[in-house]
Amino acid sequence: MTIFDKREDLFEKQFAQNEELRFKATARRNRLLGLWAAEKLGKTGEDADVYAREVVMSDFEEAGDEDVFRKVRKDFDDAGVQQSDHQIRRTMEELLAQAMHELKVGG
Repeated sequence: MTIFDKREDLFEKQFAQNEELRFKATARRNRLLGLWAAEKLGKTGEDADVYAREVVMSDFEEAGDEDVFRKVRKDFDDAGVQQSDHQIRRTMEELLAQAMHELKVGG
């Protein structure tokens, strides 16, 4: 195996690790977002946990974050919760950063 083969193998492994971390962080972010939204919707306890799982599952509808955003936006609109698109998206970004940090430090 040449040095180039070793470097390529290392880059492939690093890419796979980064993708796995991103997947886990996104799922964690979606759960945290679901709990945040549940609170805004007046849900507590088991109802909040069920709602958070629904938010996580909504991410499997299509690639990207729009499916998750649309679910929360629709649920807020249906319940009359006043929250701007900007605030929802900003919360999604903040919670993704929090989830990445938690995973990196082992939380």
